[in-house]
Amino acid sequence: MALYSEKVMDHFRNPRNVGVIEDADGIGEVGNAKCGDIMKMYLKIDDDVITDVKFETFGCGSAIASSSMATELIKGQPVSEAMKLTNKAVAEALDGLPDYKMHCSVLAEEAIQSALEDYEKRKADK
Repeated sequence: MALYSEKVMDHFRNPRNVGVIEDADGIGEVGNAKCGDIMKMYLKIDDDVITDVKFETFGCGSAIASSSMATELIKGQPVSEAMKLTNKAVAEALDGLPDYKMHCSVLAEEAIQSALEDYEKRKADK
């Protein structure tokens, strides 16, 4: 049995939405000191819909695949739907992750939540 699904390998080898959004409406950065993974998410939001999302991830293949899949799951979604994204949804969309790599999907969820919180804060400050 393969350790990683085809979807994990595809998102690791061909990650979607990699990069930076210079004028992002929300930015979130999280890390896991235990494994050393760091994820940064950038959101562009128009009329409360995520029109663009980019990420930068320093970490293992599972972290990169989780970041890539998470961006695909929220792109084009209303902010209210993106806020509901769970690490389980990310892992399921990747056709599963090994138990000891589930923290990567948690980081993806936390990075998106952090970027959405930043967006809400910036919106309130206007």
